[in-house]
Amino acid sequence: MTGSTHAVVVGGGLAGMLAAAVLARHLDAVTIVERDRLPGGPELRKGLPQARHAHILWSGGARAMDSVLPETTARLLAAGAHHVGVPQQMVTLTALGWQHRFPATEYIIGASRALIDWVIRDQALAEPGVALLDDTEVVEVCGGPRRVTGVRVRRRDDGSTALLDADLVVDATGRGSRLKSWTTGTGAVPAVEEEIVDTGLGYATRLYRAPEGAVDFPIVALYADYRRPVPGRNGLLLPIEDGRWIVTLSGTRGASPATDEGEFDAFVRSLRHPIIAELLALAEPVSPVYRTRSTANRRTHYERAASWPEGLVVLGDALASFNPVYGHGMCAAAHCAAALDAALRPGGLGPGLAWSAQRAMCAIVDDPWILATSQDIYYPDCYATTTDPRLTHEAAMRRQFAELVTGIALREPVVNAALSAVTATSAPATRFEDAEIVSAIRRGPRLPVLEDPPLTAEELSAVGYEPGRALR
Repeated sequence: MTGSTHAVVVGGGLAGMLAAAVLARHLDAVTIVERDRLPGGPELRKGLPQARHAHILWSGGARAMDSVLPETTARLLAAGAHHVGVPQQMVTLTALGWQHRFPATEYIIGASRALIDWVIRDQALAEPGVALLDDTEVVEVCGGPRRVTGVRVRRRDDGSTALLDADLVVDATGRGSRLKSWTTGTGAVPAVEEEIVDTGLGYATRLYRAPEGAVDFPIVALYADYRRPVPGRNGLLLPIEDGRWIVTLSGTRGASPATDEGEFDAFVRSLRHPIIAELLALAEPVSPVYRTRSTANRRTHYERAASWPEGLVVLGDALASFNPVYGHGMCAAAHCAAALDAALRPGGLGPGLAWSAQRAMCAIVDDPWILATSQDIYYPDCYATTTDPRLTHEAAMRRQFAELVTGIALREPVVNAALSAVTATSAPATRFEDAEIVSAIRRGPRLPVLEDPPLTAEELSAVGYEPGRALR
């Protein structure tokens, strides 16, 4: 291609900012079109209500972000985020029991979503050639079946419209993507299969001032036993910046936590173990209770399209969105941005670039998709529209293998390291086929079953915690 090159990224959230940062290194100009007015600091934005809840940034996603924006992790830690070793700094009750706290092989960055978004946004907007049009919405994607040529936008304040020509348009608008309606009549986006696996999960979150001694306190996660024929109830206590704990509760259809503070506390006490309830009795609540839904797993199979136009790419939650309880949305967005970078390196915006990048991104979301849906589909009253054999006639076999691996990983460090790497999106699910892992699975676990949460004496003492006492 010759002349000046321009990309339009629709959506100024995490996925859009990462994509813009990538494109700025390959194209002359990048324009981000965002419907909301973006805040100037680590604050929540209107169009992302789920940002109030706990977000897990796994190490695989953090590394992918650093490959796109090299200072991301360092800036998050400098702003007070926690570097949490996995599984060493986690106290986790899985469906199959308590996890031994083996030496860390992966990590989680503990931070509020507002801080994560701000650190990425601040860096992306500083890239040369990147411009932001916020308080602006897309009304049409221009072009046809062979090529997308730009977008028509409208200012939300005065209603004025403009045409933005583009060599590449990126849809990063999230769960609420309107790409199909934007391209109605142009034939740019062919009809493709969409899958949904919806547990009816509801979220409720509250912020707490952590006890003074809780500087390096571990993450505490209590997960439902999805094998039981009852609605699932989960709880997560995540240390974040400014000496706070963010506590997010989630319940599948029939067990959704409410916004009432009394009901929030009752839900915490109803979890499979009282540890989070007892810890919260030692902390100070500093926010009301926030509640959100819209947590279905949803995937659009663009890789199955009979044709694909030049100049269009879809990534982030607009491509595939996951039950947030597994923490894979941000990671998938980061890996997709890295894949876009890799696709652009050989020859920039050459023929077939969009299709090549799109197929790579569709492949990336497959592992987190199957990790989430193969468990969610077993909850009572889960709504599912899928033809994926892994979720239909192969489901029982896959569930049996998953339970075998998870059960052994609780008490076997080699298997745990493999499971942690896959969960953290640092390795593909094929890691379980490695000879070392197969041998360890056949050998089985060597450590005893844990009967109680594996908190250390130092951790208990640091926050003044005595099991059972706080609830008396």
